[in-house]
Amino acid sequence: MLKKSLLTIFLVSFAITSLLIGSSIYTLYSKKRLSVDPKVKEISGIEFDKFNRLWAINDSGDQPKLYRLNQDGSIAKEILVTNAKNIDWEDMTQNKFGHFFLGDFGNNKNDRKWLTIYKIENPIDIKGDTTEAEIIKFTYPEMDGRPIQPDQRNFDLEAFVALGRHLYLFTKNRTEPFDGITKVYKVGDHAANFDAELIDSFKTCTTMEKLCWITSAALSPDRTKLVLLDSTSIWLFENFRGDKFFSGDVSRIDLGIVTQKEAITFYDDNTIVFTDEEFKGIGGNAYVIKLDEVEKKVIRKAPQADTN
Repeated sequence: MLKKSLLTIFLVSFAITSLLIGSSIYTLYSKKRLSVDPKVKEISGIEFDKFNRLWAINDSGDQPKLYRLNQDGSIAKEILVTNAKNIDWEDMTQNKFGHFFLGDFGNNKNDRKWLTIYKIENPIDIKGDTTEAEIIKFTYPEMDGRPIQPDQRNFDLEAFVALGRHLYLFTKNRTEPFDGITKVYKVGDHAANFDAELIDSFKTCTTMEKLCWITSAALSPDRTKLVLLDSTSIWLFENFRGDKFFSGDVSRIDLGIVTQKEAITFYDDNTIVFTDEEFKGIGGNAYVIKLDEVEKKVIRKAPQADTN
C-alpha cells in the first residue's frame, strides 16, 4: 500500500512538473517570429532603423559590425564601424533623431575602468558598408582605484536607453551575496569623457542571479514606457516622471522558460521585439509581444498624488 501511495505521488508530481515545463515552453515559443542567422548567434542588441528594418550586434569576439536582418532572419547587410573595437558590445539604442548608440561596456570582472559608447548615424543614412563613430567615454567615480569588494560588484553593464540629451545605463548586478539591485547611471550623449552619475536603483529579484540579471533595455518611441529584460521576464515601467523611471507603475511580463535573452527594443509603442542567444541548440530567435495582449503582473502602482 505504501509503495502504491509513493508511486501515485511520484506520478502526480511528474505530471504537474511536466505540465508546468510545457506551459513555460509554450509561453516563450508562442511568441517566436523568426530564427536569427547563425552569424549573429550571440546577439546582444537590436534596433529598428527609420524604415522599420531590424539591426543587430554581436557580443564580444566579433568584428565591430552591425547586421541588418531580413524578415526571415537572414543577413541583408553588414556595416563595419572602422574606428571601433568590439571588446564587449552589450546593447544598442537610439535617440529621437535616429542616431544609433553601441554600448561597448560589458564589465564581467568589474575591472574595466573606462568604458565606451559608439554613436553613429541612422543606418539608412550610411551609403556604403562602413562608417565612423563619435566616441563617448565614461567611468564610474565609485571605482576609485581600490579593489572592488564582492558586495560592491555592480559595475557590469548590458542595458541602456537614450532620453533627451543623455544616456541612461542599467547595471548587471554581480554582487556577492547577490542583492538583485540594478543601478541607473547617467552620461551625456555626445563625444566626451564622463563621470557616470548615479541617479536611481531598482530591485528585481534575489532568487538566483542568472534569473535577475538585467541584460537589455528599451524606451517606447513616445518615451512613455521603459522595459528592462532578464532571462525570464520583461519589467515594464509606465507613468514615470521625467527620467525617474521607477517612480510610476511597475509590472512584470512572464516570458516562460529560461534562455539567454540579451536584446530588446520597441517596434512601436505597443509592440516589443526581444531576442535570445543560441546555446546548445536552444534560442537564437526573435520574439514579438503586444502589450495590450499579454498578461502583466502588477508589482507596484504609482503613489496617488494628494489633491487636498
